[in-house]
Amino acid sequence: MDTEISKWFSGAKRVMFVHAHPDDETIATGGTLAALAEAGLEPLVVTLTRGERGEVVDGPLAHLAGTDGLAPHRQAELAAALAMLGVERHAFLGVPPARAEGLPPTIYEDSGMAWQADGLAGPGTDATADALTSVPAVESLNDLLAAAHGAGAGAIVSYDDGGGYGHPDHVHAHRIARAVAAALELPFWEIVSDDPAEQGQDSGDSPALLEVHDVTPWLDRKVVALRAYATQLTVDGDEIVHVGGQRQAIAAVEAFRFTPAP
Repeated sequence: MDTEISKWFSGAKRVMFVHAHPDDETIATGGTLAALAEAGLEPLVVTLTRGERGEVVDGPLAHLAGTDGLAPHRQAELAAALAMLGVERHAFLGVPPARAEGLPPTIYEDSGMAWQADGLAGPGTDATADALTSVPAVESLNDLLAAAHGAGAGAIVSYDDGGGYGHPDHVHAHRIARAVAAALELPFWEIVSDDPAEQGQDSGDSPALLEVHDVTPWLDRKVVALRAYATQLTVDGDEIVHVGGQRQAIAAVEAFRFTPAP
């Protein structure tokens, strides 16, 4: 085992990553997942929805937009991406092992979103009754609790309280992930979406701890995994071109902030 990687997340074993939709895990944490997997630390990825409401990149797959065929296609993209990253432990929320004991399997649907005047995402007006944010939160919370307990998670990683960019499913992911971490007395780490170089290794005036991972050795795997998401993005050199045309650098550095329980 790589001794440096074994120290990540303060040495926690079996870190559970909680992500809202397929592709989020690779964009935000793909290098870290690949490193942990290669080191034999068995990271677990829990995906909350299947991204049913996602837009689709123009081209041969555009016909999937708004159809029942998009969800299974995105599931296949996720499986391919995780294989490229070397991640073997994955669950969709609502399906064992990420389902509370005694309950039949369920599907939490993508809640959708709307762009706000400030440039961030926010709730849409047409979330279905089965959407992640429409179902009583205690249900998804108990399912995630079952996943963490059953996996023997040693730490939990998800978004900050704004969900990274405001998507309601991302915000919900933060809330239930942090609640589960508190309930099981596990350390909770927020994904840092800003440039970690501008924040320093430690704030100095708070107990927050910033952990920065140089994932350059696993960047090739991350890029190949990104290419699996042909419905959602295009890889152009060292950038991601999102379905809406936004460009984002493929991060060779991934950062996480330890956030103590409230």
